Amino acid sequence: MLLPQPTAEAIAHSARVIRHIKREIEAMGGWMSFARYMELALYAPGLGYYSAGAGKFGVTGDFVTAPEISSLFGHALARPVGEAIRQTGGDILEIGAGSGKLALDLLRELGRMDALPARYLILELSADLRERQQMLFHDRAPEFASRVLWLNELPAKHRGVVFGNEVLDAMPVHLIHWDDGQVFERGVIARGNSFAWADRPISNEPLRIAVARMAPGDDYVSEVSLAIPAFVRTVGSTITDGCAIFIDYGFLRDEFYHPQRNRGTLMCHYRHRANDDPFYLPGLQDITAHVDFSAVIDAGGAAGLRVVEFCSQARFLIDCGITDLLAQKDPRDAAAYLPLANQVQRLLSPAEMGELFKVVVFRGGGEQL
Repeated sequence: MLLPQPTAEAIAHSARVIRHIKREIEAMGGWMSFARYMELALYAPGLGYYSAGAGKFGVTGDFVTAPEISSLFGHALARPVGEAIRQTGGDILEIGAGSGKLALDLLRELGRMDALPARYLILELSADLRERQQMLFHDRAPEFASRVLWLNELPAKHRGVVFGNEVLDAMPVHLIHWDDGQVFERGVIARGNSFAWADRPISNEPLRIAVARMAPGDDYVSEVSLAIPAFVRTVGSTITDGCAIFIDYGFLRDEFYHPQRNRGTLMCHYRHRANDDPFYLPGLQDITAHVDFSAVIDAGGAAGLRVVEFCSQARFLIDCGITDLLAQKDPRDAAAYLPLANQVQRLLSPAEMGELFKVVVFRGGGEQL
């Protein structure tokens, strides 16, 4: 793998993550589900990728999300969010705010629209990311300090808007191996200074039930998430009046488990380079899987939510007026206009984020939205 060499300090941190995971594998009898491995590698307190102190987002991190690409992403999203806030009189709840830039862009645009919510709630489980978000608002937008509040858990009830951008893809997934008419769960064992794969029969009953309806083919490996549907159902149960918006990369079930996608979608990101080895430098790289949006839609329905829209990110942003926002800029000012045009191209192009990323909008509670 031609990946950048980490610092000695980073290597030492990864070694601590490895020791932590190995201790838990030993305590579990020598085998761990990949979902648990992924959870520890990403979220173990003080050790996991999202819990430790290294930068993740933007050009100096490991990957770039839409809000880092362009402020116009947040400005466009403010259109439907602002309308929902006007109609419900509720708050905004962002799940996993990352660098905090989307929250900042949204609030600034909602301010210009005279549609600011009384509260902008952020559910952020990473203490490190929470601190970075708080510093961003302290340094760049202190005028919103009284509106932005951080939560440790979902509220019991919520009125207004809930949204998550690239949150579902970072939730733990189980790996399933279909082979010769049998179905196995692919887990993790310790081997030397690293880890290795090991298959065993599925013993997790909810996982067995979820997998029972699938038969994508022999020697087929893919992901099944129990965490994502459970999370969507929980979000749905909190909404008394409003909507939920999830934006992420993924497919509907038939395309997700397409016969030609026989190695799954699991991917890791380190210093803007992708690789498929989740055992490489655990704690230093992101681990993700594409989202099965059929499972998301089913879970929303089970929670009483109704699908208002499911479409590509390109279609959603165009409907939100992102091209109109770009058209407001003077193209004669090339130094200002051309970077924005390039940013919008990345967000909309089928070759970039436009088609791979999908948007699902749910409605819950009242009928006026």
